[in-house]
Amino acid sequence: MTQSVFIQNPSPLAAQPPSPGGEHPLPRNAGRAIEMDWIDEIRINLSAAERRVASLPGRRTVKKDAQAAWLLKAITCIDLTTLNGDDTTERVKRLCAKAKAPVRGDLLERLGFAGRELHTGAVCVYHRFVATAVEALEGSGIPVAAVSTGFPAGLVPHDLKLKEIEASVRDGAEEIDIVITREHVLTGDWRALYAEVRDFRAACGDAHLKTILATGDLKTLRNVAKASMVCMMAGADFIKTSTGKEGVNATLPVTLAMLRMIRVYQERTGYQIGFKPAGGISTAKDVLNYQFLMKEELGRDWLEPDLFRIGASSLLADIERQLEHHVTGHYSAFNRHPVG
Repeated sequence: MTQSVFIQNPSPLAAQPPSPGGEHPLPRNAGRAIEMDWIDEIRINLSAAERRVASLPGRRTVKKDAQAAWLLKAITCIDLTTLNGDDTTERVKRLCAKAKAPVRGDLLERLGFAGRELHTGAVCVYHRFVATAVEALEGSGIPVAAVSTGFPAGLVPHDLKLKEIEASVRDGAEEIDIVITREHVLTGDWRALYAEVRDFRAACGDAHLKTILATGDLKTLRNVAKASMVCMMAGADFIKTSTGKEGVNATLPVTLAMLRMIRVYQERTGYQIGFKPAGGISTAKDVLNYQFLMKEELGRDWLEPDLFRIGASSLLADIERQLEHHVTGHYSAFNRHPVG
């Protein structure tokens, strides 16, 4: 039977009572044998998807204290990232310091948040800086995520990809953000994609695997949905939209396609899979729309950092500006909120 991926009725999962945030008793995704029927049956109604996300800003909005609370929650889900050719050890150390104290203490005090722990979900860097970040974050509880497998293009030999993953894990990375070989998706070679991601999962060991689909390169939402399903069957802990280096990165229609696949996979296997949009999410307004869509499609659990991450570099500065405006009534310059 062919399953309709896009419907306009409320999600059955979103209608369930929320479980306490951060409590996820289900085990880590073990993956399963590839099911070609699950892939072949996927259909996408593009116009329905576009209507669904276009209606979001008009239906969902939060103001004042409620908005501040949503933005503070968003901070805990940010993978604070630097992936530039001119990265340095000192820049990574500054980024780690910001991850540990993402909002100025005077703002937190005026928000009634003084004395409470607040930090980003992770720090994301190239392999070269994993050990530096691990040392800088020692004792903070913040994991280091390493981009791997020939990021961002992923066009290096497979054995070198596995060695890079293993090296980052040895250096202390607890999360590995890999890039898939887009050719497997574009040619419909789903077994090759499955085998590739299965190998990546094995190389990660106890480190969590985030699979970057590079959705801007995959041409269609159907390809995005099918690649999402294959990666979850292969054992991915998270599926992620983009490297941030493509011409088109995270979008709400792409997010909807991926969230619907997460929902189908959970219904069939019982496993909860995380989601990470990345690239182009630079304002507080942007991130709120992603949070709203997560809540509506998957429920309260997916607002916590063990199931939701946002790959971003400049987003944190804008969130801090919005929080300052909330408590003072004035916007400040971006240079008052340095990130790295």
